[in-house]
Formats: sequence, C-alpha cells, structure tokens
Amino acid sequence: MVIARVVAALALLVMLTVAAAPEGVRVDAAGCPPRDTRGAAGYPITGYWMNPRPDRCETRLVLSEMRRVGADTVITFGSRLTAVRADAAGRLLDARTGQADPALAGCLDGGRPCYLAARDAVPGKEIRRAFTYVAPEHFGPGLLRCPGLDRRIESGGRSYYRILLGASCTAGPFDLVLAVSDGDGIGNLLAEAAGHGMKVYPGLPAAPQDPAKPWLPHLAHLDVVNTFTRRVLDDYRHRHGASSALAGVYQSFELAMRDRADDDEVLALYRAQHAVAAAALPGRTIVVSPYWDARRGRGFPPAEAGEGFAEIAATRAGAPMAIAIQDGRGAGKVPVYGPDQAEAPVDPRLEPVVGAVTNRQAYLGSTRDYVEAAASRPVPGVELWVNVELFEPTPVAGECSRTDPLPLRGRASKARVDGQVMAVGGHAAKIIAYRWEPFVICRDDWDSPSLGESIAAAWNDPLIVRATRRGVAGREGIQVEGHNLAGGTLRISYRQPGGAATAAAGAAVDTVVTVVQERHTPAARPGGLETAWAPFTPAGLDPARPWITVTATNGAGRSSTNGHVFRG
Repeated sequence: MVIARVVAALALLVMLTVAAAPEGVRVDAAGCPPRDTRGAAGYPITGYWMNPRPDRCETRLVLSEMRRVGADTVITFGSRLTAVRADAAGRLLDARTGQADPALAGCLDGGRPCYLAARDAVPGKEIRRAFTYVAPEHFGPGLLRCPGLDRRIESGGRSYYRILLGASCTAGPFDLVLAVSDGDGIGNLLAEAAGHGMKVYPGLPAAPQDPAKPWLPHLAHLDVVNTFTRRVLDDYRHRHGASSALAGVYQSFELAMRDRADDDEVLALYRAQHAVAAAALPGRTIVVSPYWDARRGRGFPPAEAGEGFAEIAATRAGAPMAIAIQDGRGAGKVPVYGPDQAEAPVDPRLEPVVGAVTNRQAYLGSTRDYVEAAASRPVPGVELWVNVELFEPTPVAGECSRTDPLPLRGRASKARVDGQVMAVGGHAAKIIAYRWEPFVICRDDWDSPSLGESIAAAWNDPLIVRATRRGVAGREGIQVEGHNLAGGTLRISYRQPGGAATAAAGAAVDTVVTVVQERHTPAARPGGLETAWAPFTPAGLDPARPWITVTATNGAGRSSTNGHVFRG
C-alpha cells in the first residue's frame, strides 16, 4: 500500500535522524531534532488534511515539511462512534454489519472482557446502548468524569477508555462508550503545531451511520453523540485550552451543499453538535467541508450552492464558522474550465467519470460557476474556504496513487492544481487541500519530484484569479488580480472579427500581444491578492468568440501555467 510505504519511510527517516543525534544532531526534551519553522513557499494553499501520528518526532517532521510549502493549518478527521451489541461472552459486534469489532477484541479489564466489566461496574442498572470509538489521542479527566465508572484500561499494550454516560454519575440507565488508542496523535499534533506557529482543527466525533442509509447519521443516537462530544471537548478545554494551536474543530460528517429539506438529518446533526462545540469551546471556529456535484443526471445546478451555503451557516450556533467547500475536481464531480470551453471535450482524466463528451454535455457548470454562487450569499461570522482535491479520479500506469482505502486515485500535477487555485482564488478567504498523504508526498519513481517538491520549486508562478478591462488615466488597459504578479509582462490573446474565416483559410486565428506592466498593488495581507495593470486596446473582438485570455510573467521570470479567460 502506498500510504503504508510512505508512513514507514517517514518513520524510518525519523528513527535514523534521532539515532544519529549523539554524533552531532541536537535533540530537545521530546527526544526529537529541532523544529524547522521556516515557511519558505508562499503558495496559496495554506492548509492540509493529515492523519494524527502517535510518534512525536514523525509529527514534527511532517509539520516542518508542510511549513516548507507554505501551510499554516492542519485538519484531521474525527473518529466515528460505532453502535455495537454484545453477545453473551461480552464480544462486541457491529450493530449494522454484525461483524466482530477487531479494535476492541483485546480489551480485558481485570481479566474480563471490557463490556462485562463495565456491566459489573453498574450493578442493578441497565446499559442501554454500547459504542466503540478508535481514538487517535489520549484522554484526561475531562472525559473520565465519574470515578469508579469511567476509567483508563491498559490491556495488551494498548490504552482503552471506558466511559459510562448517564443522567449523572449515579443515576442510570447508562450508555457505554469503549474507546481504544494507540497513542496521543492529537496531543502531539497540537504541541508541534504550536511550536511551528500553525493552527489545528481536530475532527469532532463522527455520528453513527444510519443502518439503512449509511450516508446519513443515525439520529436515534444523537443524544449519545452530543453527550460524548461534550465530554471530548471539555477534555480539550481542560488539557489544550491554553494552546495557541487549537483553533477550532472540524465537522466530520459530510453533506452536499445544496438546498435541503427542513427536516434534513445531516443538518439536524449539525445544529445539535455545533451547539455543543460552541458552548464547550467559545470563540473557536467550526470548519465544515461539504461537497457539490455538477454531473448531469446526478448533481445540482450552481444556483443551489448559495442556498446550501446559507443553510449550513445557520447551524453554527453563534460560533465562527468556515465552510470549506470541496472543489470536486479530484473526484470528477465538478470540472475546471473557462467560460470559452463549455463546448470543448472534457479533460481526458475526467472521461472515466462522465465519458468522452463535452463539458456542457457532462456538467451543469464549472468550479468557477459554483464558487461564485456560494460567494453570492455571504453570512456574517462565516468564511468561504475552498478545499481543493489533489488527486485524479483514477490512476494511470506509472503514476503514484492511493490504493487504500478504495476507490483508487491518481495524483494531480502542479499545473492542474494551479488551475484549481485560479478557479476559486477570487472568492476563497482561505484555500486548503485534501490531502497531505499520499498526494503531496508520493513520487512516481525515485528521481521524480513529489507534488510538494514541485510546489516548493515553483511556488512563485503567477496565478491570475480575476481579470477585467479597466481604464487608468484615460488609457485603456487590463487589470489582473492574483498571486506573484509583480513586475514583468502580461501576454494577451483574443480573436478579432472574421476569425472563423481566417481559421478556414489555414492562417493563425488569435491575435497575441505582450505588454509591460505599469502598475502593481501589493496584497493588503499575507497571502492576499495583488493587482497589476498594463495598457491594452484590442483591435476588435469577434462577437462569436468574445473571450480574452491573459497570462503573466513576473519580475522573477516565472510564467503562468494556465491562462485566465474572461469576457472582453
């Protein structure tokens, strides 16, 4: 498995580095080499999803690599509460599938299965429901609230937690949560992120899945989700409340960002769980990452994205919120193309998803259409982020890819990711990406660069997110907004009237001019948009093709990998 090989390689690198420390590499109190907190690249993607790691030194190494490509934010998925039932021997069986839960098979408390020991702890009282939880962290007194009932259990080299949830510590009936942990991944992540000047959004506990519709939460267990979430977040406040890295939490249950019914199950979960988060961690941000789907026959039009944005925003319970919409390009649900390409064939990498058809035949709109619709419904206290997908729907031969979990995914190129950033960058308050491993760090072969290395090497390529014709001091020109634009030139191409006849005669169709920038306005904040202007007067535009394409070459000699197209 690619992920396993990547993780193993990182672990080996950490061990070798630490082992070499006595011969000259300094280590700190955690036994790790010093942090590399230099943020070299200023690429617009500033956050990534990653898996928490039980090894502190490995966590440090990964965050140093993230900082090197410009990241300041880390998001993790929350673990899922799984409803289980116990047989007469105390074995825990998944309530939905009937399969034995392997994560809790080794849990023995005083020689007895942990479920039976929990039942013994509340004699004469009912355990109504039982759940398991695979936690990438250790817990403290905020979670283990009831002496004699809640406890940490060490068994077979693993840490288990027994949590009995009732009206009080003495009043039953109780609901039982048995959690298992292989290390304090979240604790390591928060400690290292603070040292790197980064922010973390740990995942909220994910609700159990509906047995009949697993894409929905099982609302019959919503009371347990709320109570357990409150315990987890109280523990965060107790142990990590002073951490500069704990910026908020991530809502782990996804939904489509479209107009939804008033009694929608996922929105009901959001309202309840977000109220708990807002009360437990006041002032900290709730991040949600919904998706959209532009495929004809399966998706929904861009107009619904704005309504969906507003409905999700209404669940924030007064807390700050960031809605980090998945751009959909990696899964093939939403394409990236300009307004001049509606009748063009879909990107070949999207054909396995929608077939060899045109963009208009396959999709209801492009990424730019959907993000503009979402941005049209601003809500105070809520930011629009975009989560760009760093993968392809399917891998091709010779390409490093994700093989586990399914479905198989290929890896995106730097130029394709540039195009994704350009499509959303005019509206996104922040751009994050899914995900760090394997897509940023895997290689096609030993001597080819990873995506992360390609970003680090070409982070200052100009990226144009918006362009318009604009006069300055009585002179016609083009104004562009984006990143890394300072100095250099703009290359502008367009079609003059009669272009179709010119093409039929076999001559060059488009007029291309290169003009020197005369004005540049730096970004108002780090990572914000710059503005550049250059004089330009087109010699007429073909009314059948009124598009202007512009690229930039900046003062560092770097050139755009993608053109930005707008109506002239």
